[in-house]
Amino acid sequence: MFLGALVDTGVPLAVLKKGLKALDLKGYRLREEQVIRNSLRATKVDVDIRKGFTKPLSLSVIKKTLTNSRLPTTIRTQALHTFQLIAEAEGVVHGKSPATVHFHEVGVIDSLVDIVGTLLGIAHLNVTTVSYSPINLGAGTISTAHGQLPVPAPAVAQMSKGMSVYSNGPALEFTTPTGMALLQTLSKNCNTLPPFTPHMIGYGAGTADPAGWPNVLRLFLAQEESDACMTAERIIQLETNIDDMNPQLYDQLMTHLFVANALDVTLTPMMMKRNRPGTMVSVVAYPNDLQALTTILLAETTTLGVRVQELKRVTVPRKIHTVRLPHGSIRMKIADLGNGQTKVMPEYRDCVALAERTQQPVQAIIDLVRQTFTKSKKSKTASRSPKSTKHSR
Repeated sequence: MFLGALVDTGVPLAVLKKGLKALDLKGYRLREEQVIRNSLRATKVDVDIRKGFTKPLSLSVIKKTLTNSRLPTTIRTQALHTFQLIAEAEGVVHGKSPATVHFHEVGVIDSLVDIVGTLLGIAHLNVTTVSYSPINLGAGTISTAHGQLPVPAPAVAQMSKGMSVYSNGPALEFTTPTGMALLQTLSKNCNTLPPFTPHMIGYGAGTADPAGWPNVLRLFLAQEESDACMTAERIIQLETNIDDMNPQLYDQLMTHLFVANALDVTLTPMMMKRNRPGTMVSVVAYPNDLQALTTILLAETTTLGVRVQELKRVTVPRKIHTVRLPHGSIRMKIADLGNGQTKVMPEYRDCVALAERTQQPVQAIIDLVRQTFTKSKKSKTASRSPKSTKHSR
Protein backbone atom coordinates (compact mmCIF):
# COMPACT_ATOMS: atom_id res chain seq x y z
CA MET A 1 0.00 0.00 0.00
CA PHE A 2 2.94 2.34 0.65
CA LEU A 3 4.37 1.53 -2.79
CA GLY A 4 0.99 2.02 -4.44
CA ALA A 5 0.46 5.39 -2.76
CA LEU A 6 3.94 6.55 -3.76
CA VAL A 7 3.47 5.50 -7.40
CA ASP A 8 0.05 7.14 -7.40
CA THR A 9 1.66 10.34 -6.09
CA GLY A 10 4.15 10.49 -8.93
CA VAL A 11 7.04 8.08 -8.27
CA PRO A 12 7.57 6.14 -11.53
CA LEU A 13 7.61 2.38 -11.02
CA ALA A 14 10.75 2.36 -13.16
CA VAL A 15 12.53 4.48 -10.52
CA LEU A 16 11.68 1.93 -7.83
CA LYS A 17 12.81 -0.96 -10.03
CA LYS A 18 16.11 0.75 -10.77
CA GLY A 19 16.72 1.61 -7.12
CA LEU A 20 15.88 -1.91 -5.94
CA LYS A 21 18.55 -3.38 -8.23
CA ALA A 22 21.04 -2.22 -5.62
CA LEU A 23 19.75 -5.03 -3.38
CA ASP A 24 20.88 -7.64 -5.89
CA LEU A 25 17.71 -9.68 -5.28
CA LYS A 26 16.30 -12.01 -7.91
CA GLY A 27 13.11 -14.01 -8.25
CA TYR A 28 10.55 -11.21 -8.13
CA ARG A 29 8.97 -8.53 -10.28
CA LEU A 30 7.05 -5.33 -9.54
CA ARG A 31 3.70 -4.80 -11.17
CA GLU A 32 1.24 -1.91 -10.94
CA GLU A 33 -2.44 -1.68 -11.85
CA GLN A 34 -5.35 0.67 -11.36
CA VAL A 35 -8.11 -0.72 -9.13
CA ILE A 36 -11.31 0.45 -7.45
CA ARG A 37 -11.71 0.16 -3.69
CA ASN A 38 -15.22 1.04 -2.56
CA SER A 39 -15.65 3.55 -5.43
CA LEU A 40 -12.17 5.06 -4.95
CA ARG A 41 -9.59 4.70 -7.72
CA ALA A 42 -6.21 3.63 -6.38
CA THR A 43 -2.90 2.22 -7.55
CA LYS A 44 -2.04 -1.31 -6.51
CA VAL A 45 1.60 -2.40 -6.62
CA ASP A 46 2.24 -6.14 -6.35
CA VAL A 47 5.51 -7.88 -5.60
CA ASP A 48 5.18 -11.09 -7.58
CA ILE A 49 7.51 -13.71 -6.10
CA ARG A 50 8.64 -16.26 -8.69
CA LYS A 51 11.44 -17.79 -6.69
CA GLY A 52 12.08 -17.05 -3.03
CA PHE A 53 14.35 -18.24 -0.28
CA THR A 54 13.88 -21.87 0.62
CA LYS A 55 14.05 -21.25 4.37
CA PRO A 56 13.47 -18.37 6.81
CA LEU A 57 16.29 -15.87 7.19
CA SER A 58 17.72 -14.52 10.43
CA LEU A 59 18.15 -10.83 11.19
CA SER A 60 21.92 -11.14 10.73
CA VAL A 61 21.51 -12.47 7.18
CA ILE A 62 19.11 -9.67 6.28
CA LYS A 63 21.52 -7.13 7.77
CA LYS A 64 24.32 -8.61 5.69
CA THR A 65 22.15 -8.37 2.56
CA LEU A 66 21.47 -4.70 3.22
CA THR A 67 25.02 -3.87 4.29
CA ASN A 68 26.49 -5.44 1.15
CA SER A 69 23.99 -3.69 -1.11
CA ARG A 70 24.71 -0.65 -3.25
CA LEU A 71 21.90 1.34 -1.64
CA PRO A 72 22.53 4.96 -0.62
CA THR A 73 23.77 5.18 2.96
CA THR A 74 20.60 6.86 4.26
CA ILE A 75 18.31 4.25 2.69
CA ARG A 76 20.47 1.41 3.97
CA THR A 77 20.46 2.83 7.50
CA GLN A 78 16.70 3.32 7.52
CA ALA A 79 16.09 -0.19 6.17
CA LEU A 80 18.35 -1.72 8.81
CA HIS A 81 16.50 0.21 11.51
CA THR A 82 13.12 -0.95 10.18
CA PHE A 83 14.09 -4.61 10.24
CA GLN A 84 15.60 -4.15 13.69
CA LEU A 85 12.26 -2.82 14.95
CA ILE A 86 10.42 -5.84 13.55
CA ALA A 87 12.96 -8.26 15.02
CA GLU A 88 12.79 -6.63 18.46
CA ALA A 89 8.98 -6.69 18.47
CA GLU A 90 8.84 -10.32 17.31
CA GLY A 91 11.47 -11.23 19.89
CA VAL A 92 9.46 -9.70 22.73
CA VAL A 93 6.17 -11.41 21.84
CA HIS A 94 7.78 -14.82 21.20
CA GLY A 95 10.27 -14.67 24.08
CA LYS A 96 13.38 -14.67 21.89
CA SER A 97 16.41 -12.53 21.33
CA PRO A 98 16.08 -10.32 18.22
CA ALA A 99 19.15 -12.06 16.80
CA THR A 100 17.33 -15.42 16.81
CA VAL A 101 14.14 -14.14 15.14
CA HIS A 102 13.62 -15.57 11.66
CA PHE A 103 11.75 -13.67 8.98
CA HIS A 104 9.28 -16.12 7.51
CA GLU A 105 6.04 -14.49 8.53
CA VAL A 106 6.53 -11.32 6.50
CA GLY A 107 8.11 -13.02 3.50
CA VAL A 108 11.71 -11.94 3.18
CA ILE A 109 11.80 -10.85 -0.47
CA ASP A 110 8.41 -9.20 -0.20
CA SER A 111 9.35 -7.27 2.93
CA LEU A 112 12.77 -6.25 1.57
CA VAL A 113 11.13 -4.85 -1.56
CA ASP A 114 8.33 -3.19 0.43
CA ILE A 115 10.64 -1.53 2.95
CA VAL A 116 13.47 -0.50 0.66
CA GLY A 117 11.06 0.48 -2.13
CA THR A 118 9.10 2.73 0.23
CA LEU A 119 12.26 4.42 1.47
CA LEU A 120 13.46 4.92 -2.12
CA GLY A 121 10.11 6.45 -3.07
CA ILE A 122 10.15 8.86 -0.13
CA ALA A 123 13.68 9.92 -1.07
CA HIS A 124 12.72 10.36 -4.76
CA LEU A 125 10.01 12.82 -3.75
CA ASN A 126 12.55 14.77 -1.64
CA VAL A 127 10.33 14.42 1.42
CA THR A 128 11.89 15.95 4.52
CA THR A 129 9.11 15.49 7.08
CA VAL A 130 6.56 12.70 7.48
CA SER A 131 3.52 12.82 9.74
CA TYR A 132 0.64 10.37 10.01
CA SER A 133 -2.93 10.25 11.24
CA PRO A 134 -4.03 7.76 13.95
CA ILE A 135 -3.45 4.21 12.68
CA ASN A 136 -6.30 1.77 12.12
CA LEU A 137 -5.04 -1.63 13.29
CA GLY A 138 -8.08 -3.63 12.25
CA ALA A 139 -9.83 -6.42 14.13
CA GLY A 140 -10.51 -10.17 14.10
CA THR A 141 -7.85 -12.85 13.69
CA ILE A 142 -5.19 -13.80 11.15
CA SER A 143 -3.63 -17.10 10.15
CA THR A 144 0.15 -17.16 10.71
CA ALA A 145 3.03 -19.61 10.92
CA HIS A 146 2.29 -19.68 14.66
CA GLY A 147 -1.41 -20.46 14.12
CA GLN A 148 -4.38 -18.15 14.57
CA LEU A 149 -3.42 -14.87 16.21
CA PRO A 150 -5.51 -11.85 17.18
CA VAL A 151 -5.53 -8.62 15.21
CA PRO A 152 -3.53 -6.52 15.67
CA ALA A 153 -0.79 -9.09 15.34
CA PRO A 154 1.33 -9.27 18.52
CA ALA A 155 4.32 -7.64 16.83
CA VAL A 156 2.13 -4.77 15.62
CA ALA A 157 0.69 -4.34 19.10
CA GLN A 158 4.22 -4.24 20.52
CA MET A 159 5.34 -1.57 18.04
CA SER A 160 2.22 0.51 18.65
CA LYS A 161 3.57 1.71 22.00
CA GLY A 162 3.59 5.48 22.02
CA MET A 163 1.64 5.75 18.76
CA SER A 164 -1.97 6.82 18.26
CA VAL A 165 -3.99 3.79 17.16
CA TYR A 166 -7.61 2.68 16.94
CA SER A 167 -9.77 -0.14 15.56
CA ASN A 168 -12.62 0.42 13.16
CA GLY A 169 -14.24 -1.26 10.17
CA PRO A 170 -14.51 -4.92 9.14
CA ALA A 171 -12.67 -7.77 10.86
CA LEU A 172 -9.45 -7.54 8.85
CA GLU A 173 -5.78 -6.85 9.48
CA PHE A 174 -5.26 -3.23 8.42
CA THR A 175 -1.71 -2.77 9.73
CA THR A 176 1.08 -5.31 9.30
CA PRO A 177 4.41 -5.48 11.16
CA THR A 178 6.16 -4.15 8.06
CA GLY A 179 3.78 -1.19 7.79
CA MET A 180 4.02 -0.31 11.47
CA ALA A 181 7.83 -0.55 11.44
CA LEU A 182 7.99 1.75 8.41
CA LEU A 183 5.86 4.34 10.19
CA GLN A 184 8.11 4.10 13.25
CA THR A 185 11.18 4.65 11.05
CA LEU A 186 9.74 7.49 8.99
CA SER A 187 8.03 9.52 11.70
CA LYS A 188 7.07 9.96 15.34
CA ASN A 189 4.69 12.78 14.50
CA CYS A 190 1.01 11.88 14.70
CA ASN A 191 -0.67 14.96 13.28
CA THR A 192 -3.80 14.34 11.23
CA LEU A 193 -3.46 17.43 9.03
CA PRO A 194 -0.61 19.78 9.91
CA PRO A 195 -0.54 23.20 8.23
CA PHE A 196 0.53 22.57 4.63
CA THR A 197 -0.35 23.19 0.99
CA PRO A 198 -1.09 19.86 -0.81
CA HIS A 199 0.37 19.41 -4.30
CA MET A 200 -0.36 15.73 -4.97
CA ILE A 201 -2.64 13.18 -3.32
CA GLY A 202 -2.11 9.47 -3.94
CA TYR A 203 -4.06 6.34 -3.06
CA GLY A 204 -2.38 2.96 -2.54
CA ALA A 205 -4.67 -0.07 -2.58
CA GLY A 206 -4.50 -3.10 -0.34
CA THR A 207 -5.30 -6.61 -1.55
CA ALA A 208 -8.50 -7.01 0.47
CA ASP A 209 -11.60 -5.36 -0.93
CA PRO A 210 -14.25 -5.51 1.81
CA ALA A 211 -17.73 -4.30 0.95
CA GLY A 212 -18.43 -0.76 2.07
CA TRP A 213 -14.86 -0.06 3.17
CA PRO A 214 -12.15 1.70 1.11
CA ASN A 215 -9.02 -0.35 1.86
CA VAL A 216 -6.57 2.32 0.72
CA LEU A 217 -3.66 4.29 2.10
CA ARG A 218 -3.92 8.00 1.28
CA LEU A 219 -0.75 10.05 0.92
CA PHE A 220 -0.55 13.85 0.81
CA LEU A 221 2.54 15.33 -0.82
CA ALA A 222 2.61 18.90 0.43
CA GLN A 223 4.68 21.95 1.15
CA GLU A 224 4.87 23.11 4.75
CA GLU A 225 3.52 26.60 5.32
CA SER A 226 6.60 28.82 5.37
CA ASP A 227 5.13 31.22 7.93
CA ALA A 228 3.68 28.50 10.14
CA CYS A 229 6.05 28.53 13.08
CA MET A 230 3.50 26.78 15.28
CA THR A 231 3.54 23.05 15.87
CA ALA A 232 0.48 20.99 16.76
CA GLU A 233 0.86 17.96 19.00
CA ARG A 234 -1.36 15.50 20.83
CA ILE A 235 -1.66 15.75 24.58
CA ILE A 236 -3.99 14.34 27.21
CA GLN A 237 -5.76 16.10 30.06
CA LEU A 238 -6.54 14.25 33.27
CA GLU A 239 -9.10 15.75 35.64
CA THR A 240 -10.69 14.80 38.92
CA ASN A 241 -12.88 16.70 41.42
CA ILE A 242 -12.09 16.31 45.14
CA ASP A 243 -14.04 17.60 48.13
CA ASP A 244 -12.80 15.43 51.02
CA MET A 245 -9.01 15.74 51.06
CA ASN A 246 -6.62 17.55 53.39
CA PRO A 247 -5.42 20.54 51.31
CA GLN A 248 -1.91 20.21 52.78
CA LEU A 249 -1.45 17.10 50.62
CA TYR A 250 -1.76 18.97 47.32
CA ASP A 251 1.80 20.30 47.50
CA GLN A 252 3.33 16.80 47.53
CA LEU A 253 0.83 15.62 44.93
CA MET A 254 1.89 18.31 42.48
CA THR A 255 5.56 17.52 43.10
CA HIS A 256 5.06 13.85 42.31
CA LEU A 257 2.99 14.62 39.20
CA PHE A 258 5.72 16.87 37.80
CA VAL A 259 8.38 14.24 38.55
CA ALA A 260 6.23 11.79 36.53
CA ASN A 261 6.54 14.11 33.47
CA ALA A 262 3.34 16.13 33.81
CA LEU A 263 3.55 19.15 31.52
CA ASP A 264 1.32 21.23 33.79
CA VAL A 265 -0.74 20.77 36.95
CA THR A 266 -3.44 23.19 38.08
CA LEU A 267 -5.76 23.28 41.11
CA THR A 268 -9.08 25.08 40.61
CA PRO A 269 -11.40 25.85 43.55
CA MET A 270 -15.02 24.94 42.91
CA MET A 271 -18.36 24.28 44.59
CA MET A 272 -19.43 20.64 44.50
CA LYS A 273 -22.47 18.61 45.51
CA ARG A 274 -24.17 19.46 48.81
CA ASN A 275 -22.47 22.87 48.54
CA ARG A 276 -19.10 21.49 49.55
CA PRO A 277 -16.02 23.51 48.59
CA GLY A 278 -13.81 21.33 46.42
CA THR A 279 -10.81 21.34 44.12
CA MET A 280 -10.51 20.25 40.51
CA VAL A 281 -7.08 18.75 39.82
CA SER A 282 -6.09 19.11 36.16
CA VAL A 283 -3.00 17.49 34.66
CA VAL A 284 -1.70 18.05 31.14
CA ALA A 285 0.71 15.45 29.78
CA TYR A 286 1.81 13.39 26.79
CA PRO A 287 -0.18 10.18 26.10
CA ASN A 288 2.79 7.97 27.00
CA ASP A 289 2.60 9.13 30.62
CA LEU A 290 -1.10 8.36 31.14
CA GLN A 291 -0.59 5.23 33.26
CA ALA A 292 1.98 6.72 35.63
CA LEU A 293 0.02 9.92 36.22
CA THR A 294 -3.30 8.13 36.70
CA THR A 295 -1.67 5.84 39.26
CA ILE A 296 -0.42 8.86 41.24
CA LEU A 297 -3.84 10.55 41.21
CA LEU A 298 -5.60 7.41 42.43
CA ALA A 299 -2.97 6.58 45.05
CA GLU A 300 -2.29 10.02 46.51
CA THR A 301 -5.76 11.59 46.52
CA THR A 302 -9.17 10.53 47.78
CA THR A 303 -10.63 10.35 44.28
CA LEU A 304 -12.10 7.11 42.91
CA GLY A 305 -11.91 8.04 39.23
CA VAL A 306 -10.09 10.20 36.72
CA ARG A 307 -11.48 11.78 33.56
CA VAL A 308 -9.18 11.55 30.54
CA GLN A 309 -9.54 13.35 27.25
CA GLU A 310 -7.25 13.68 24.26
CA LEU A 311 -6.54 17.21 23.07
CA LYS A 312 -4.42 18.95 20.49
CA ARG A 313 -2.26 21.86 21.56
CA VAL A 314 -0.37 24.32 19.40
CA THR A 315 3.07 25.45 20.51
CA VAL A 316 5.71 27.74 19.09
CA PRO A 317 9.41 26.93 18.90
CA ARG A 318 11.39 28.10 21.87
CA LYS A 319 15.00 28.11 22.98
CA ILE A 320 16.91 28.95 26.14
CA HIS A 321 19.40 31.84 26.21
CA THR A 322 21.57 32.60 29.24
CA VAL A 323 21.84 36.26 30.28
CA ARG A 324 24.87 37.05 32.42
CA LEU A 325 24.45 39.65 35.18
CA PRO A 326 27.08 41.03 37.60
CA HIS A 327 26.11 38.60 40.38
CA GLY A 328 24.90 35.57 38.44
CA SER A 329 23.20 34.21 35.33
CA ILE A 330 19.53 33.99 34.40
CA ARG A 331 18.05 31.67 31.81
CA MET A 332 15.77 33.43 29.33
CA LYS A 333 13.09 31.54 27.42
CA ILE A 334 12.76 32.89 23.86
CA ALA A 335 9.70 31.91 21.82
CA ASP A 336 9.60 32.37 18.02
CA LEU A 337 6.22 33.83 17.00
CA GLY A 338 7.10 34.00 13.31
CA ASN A 339 7.60 37.01 11.03
CA GLY A 340 10.59 38.08 13.08
CA GLN A 341 8.58 38.44 16.29
CA THR A 342 9.68 36.88 19.57
CA LYS A 343 8.40 36.59 23.09
CA VAL A 344 10.92 36.51 25.95
CA MET A 345 10.44 35.49 29.56
CA PRO A 346 13.10 35.18 32.28
CA GLU A 347 13.13 31.90 34.22
CA TYR A 348 11.33 32.87 37.42
CA ARG A 349 13.18 30.41 39.67
CA ASP A 350 16.54 31.79 38.52
CA CYS A 351 15.32 35.32 39.28
CA VAL A 352 14.15 34.31 42.76
CA ALA A 353 17.48 32.64 43.53
CA LEU A 354 19.47 35.68 42.42
CA ALA A 355 17.13 38.06 44.28
CA GLU A 356 17.67 36.13 47.52
CA ARG A 357 21.42 36.04 46.97
CA THR A 358 21.66 39.80 46.32
CA GLN A 359 18.89 40.90 48.70
CA GLN A 360 16.97 42.62 45.90
CA PRO A 361 13.28 42.47 44.94
CA VAL A 362 12.45 39.76 42.41
CA GLN A 363 10.83 42.32 40.10
CA ALA A 364 14.06 44.31 40.05
CA ILE A 365 15.95 41.22 38.86
CA ILE A 366 13.31 40.53 36.20
CA ASP A 367 13.53 44.12 34.92
CA LEU A 368 17.34 44.01 34.92
CA VAL A 369 17.58 40.76 32.95
CA ARG A 370 15.10 42.06 30.35
CA GLN A 371 17.07 45.27 29.94
CA THR A 372 20.36 43.39 29.65
CA PHE A 373 18.94 41.01 27.08
CA THR A 374 17.49 43.88 25.00
CA LYS A 375 20.81 45.76 25.01
CA SER A 376 22.69 42.62 24.01
CA LYS A 377 20.26 41.99 21.16
CA LYS A 378 20.58 45.56 19.86
CA SER A 379 24.36 45.36 20.09
CA LYS A 380 24.49 42.15 18.03
CA THR A 381 22.13 43.64 15.43
CA ALA A 382 24.29 46.73 15.09
CA SER A 383 27.47 44.69 14.71
CA ARG A 384 25.93 42.75 11.83
CA SER A 385 24.82 45.90 9.97
CA PRO A 386 27.11 46.89 7.03
CA LYS A 387 29.34 49.85 7.82
CA SER A 388 29.26 52.84 5.50
CA THR A 389 32.46 53.56 3.64
CA LYS A 390 33.71 56.60 1.78
CA HIS A 391 35.12 56.31 -1.71
CA SER A 392 37.39 58.84 -3.32
CA ARG A 393 38.73 59.20 -6.82
